[in-house]
Amino acid sequence: MDFDFSLILVILTFLTGVIWLVDLLFFAPKRKESLRLAKAEHGGELPEAVATKLKQPPGWADFSVSIFPVLAIVLVLRSFLFEPFQIPSGSMLPTLQIGDFIVVNKFHYGLRLPVTNTRFLSVNDPKRGDVAVFRYPEQPSINYIKRVIGVPGDLVTYHNKTFYINGEVVPQELVARIPPGNPETLLIKESLDGTTFQIQHDLGRHFGSAQWQVPEGHYFFVGDNRDNSNDSRYWGFVSEDLLVGKAVAVWMHWDNFFSLPDFSIVRKIK
Repeated sequence: MDFDFSLILVILTFLTGVIWLVDLLFFAPKRKESLRLAKAEHGGELPEAVATKLKQPPGWADFSVSIFPVLAIVLVLRSFLFEPFQIPSGSMLPTLQIGDFIVVNKFHYGLRLPVTNTRFLSVNDPKRGDVAVFRYPEQPSINYIKRVIGVPGDLVTYHNKTFYINGEVVPQELVARIPPGNPETLLIKESLDGTTFQIQHDLGRHFGSAQWQVPEGHYFFVGDNRDNSNDSRYWGFVSEDLLVGKAVAVWMHWDNFFSLPDFSIVRKIK
């Protein structure tokens, strides 16, 4: 089952905020009045323990007052500024490793409402070469991370493991075989609109040739692990309404629950 953490966070923030407001408007004044009457009955002075008890809100209100500011801050940061993600697959090798924890800039492509993901303020549009997180078009509750290859209006052609954008080849340069001596897997340097990055080719797998015209308001995404990536070549374009943000950095690597987190691999994503 896929959980929509954004929806859960919004609901919890709303509920704790309402409880805090109800206590502030209705119950806190009653506690204050009870304290005033008790002081009047005792000549203006009360034992500290008694005064503390009269001022103390009930457990449900105390919990909400304590947790609401924390949830509100997390909601704002996660919805409009930065959000952490974990890389669960190898589709972006070698750029991102399985177990990498990344930071996504949520405002780079414009500010969006939580849950609905509706953009209410435009900032930048994705450009070719960006690594971005988006909602999987066939199941929007799942987040994918891929690289932008085609922007609105582009004619994207794929032939012999090489991309062509509007008839221009995306340059490739052999870096190495991985592991050394392996005839099947190649490490390639690719350059796209001034962004240089590395990809992998699996010579044992073949996609064939195809061509796509990117419609307005949509983008064409592919994985850097070119022959082992479920991307736009198979299920089509990504609407701008599904964009989540630009991946900007790796801040931790954690292989599994029984290993120790590795913070030595902190790096920018390019």
